[in-house]
Amino acid sequence: MKAVFIVFNQALTEKVEYMLDKLNVRGFSQWEGIQGRGSVDGDPHYGNHTWPEINIATIAIVEDDMVDIILEKVKKIDEINKEVGIRAFVWNIEKMI
Repeated sequence: MKAVFIVFNQALTEKVEYMLDKLNVRGFSQWEGIQGRGSVDGDPHYGNHTWPEINIATIAIVEDDMVDIILEKVKKIDEINKEVGIRAFVWNIEKMI
């Protein structure tokens, strides 16, 4: 099992949720109001007057064979929507109940 953690501009919420639905990834958790900025060239997303954009984070625990499929879809979303930003990170899940 793997944890796929996706952080994205709130403008991409529907696209990310649609992607998860189409891939039959039913279970996920989501956090709103995430602040931050990209490590290379991303604009700050602080939710304030100067930097009004804000991020959302979604985590889903999936079977190993789903990881590359999800990452491919996230990359496609990013290529189409470069100006708003989306990133995905993967962790091993050691145990769960």
